[in-house]
Amino acid sequence: MIPLLDVRGLTKHYAGAHGRVLRALEDVSFTMAKGEALGVVGESGCGKSTLGRTLLKLTEPTAGAILFEGEDLAPLSRRAMTARRRHMQLVFQDPFGSLNPRHKVATIVGEPLAIHGLPGGLARVRELLSLVGLPADAADRHPHEFSGGQRQRIAIARAIALSPKLLVADEPVSALDVSIQSQIINLIADLRRQFGLALLFISHDLSVIRHVSDRVAVMYLGRIVEIGPMQALFDRPAHPYTRALLSAAPRRPGEPRRERIVLEGDLPDPSNPPSGCAFHGRCPAAMPRCSVERPALTERRMEDGGAAVAACHLHAPVGAPMSSEAAA
Repeated sequence: MIPLLDVRGLTKHYAGAHGRVLRALEDVSFTMAKGEALGVVGESGCGKSTLGRTLLKLTEPTAGAILFEGEDLAPLSRRAMTARRRHMQLVFQDPFGSLNPRHKVATIVGEPLAIHGLPGGLARVRELLSLVGLPADAADRHPHEFSGGQRQRIAIARAIALSPKLLVADEPVSALDVSIQSQIINLIADLRRQFGLALLFISHDLSVIRHVSDRVAVMYLGRIVEIGPMQALFDRPAHPYTRALLSAAPRRPGEPRRERIVLEGDLPDPSNPPSGCAFHGRCPAAMPRCSVERPALTERRMEDGGAAVAACHLHAPVGAPMSSEAAA
């Protein structure tokens, strides 16, 4: 079966000052099935938002392939991408900045229908507002008349107007009050189930990622360092960076306490990444080879006999002999 989304070697570089190259994304590969929810987590600056925008070609990739239902989007022109975006929509982080303050909600939510020449008009707009929990008369008001949570509901209504197959949610609750965040998270989860949406959910909050995701991808300095089923990754993290993130996350009632792992230093400069594993300078389990040899993201055998897809020399690739260094 062809996956809904198949990303291969996706890379995005930006030109920096003094001839430097900022490596926002570097050789990112993963797949998503139809209706699947993939959470993407990592520190600020790790490339999460760049990944979301590049997948939809709001930012042009430097290299790599973005196969959507088997078609590579990377070489398509801007005009050709307009038709494809009917099936791929984005919910931005800031619900106020993403809505035109001069337009009424009816125009904002109905704009995708007008661009793609689809019928429905005001009746469809009111139906969409009802789906996200807003009254029909919201169509006649401007964005500034709503709270932050209500504005994000408007943005979600606009995103689902075309019945997309993939929804990219880029930190959709981080700008909202804590009391409102769970409402928006539950709304997105309900819409996903109702319409069979595939969801790429970007967040730095592991408790949010845990609630909405089937699988989780952990990013560090523009690369995926671990990816796998949500529960398996939370129960048995393979990469030291994943373990550090989870050690700082709030515990659920009844969960055992994790040993707190405090990482030293800051995220490296993406315009001057370290050699070998980019995490080795902050990793409490780093070995000499970590500073010179970059580990590939592969299925790896863990100490307890299980397996995980991670990029870490602590675990030997499945099928490869365990090195004496990793076994130590």
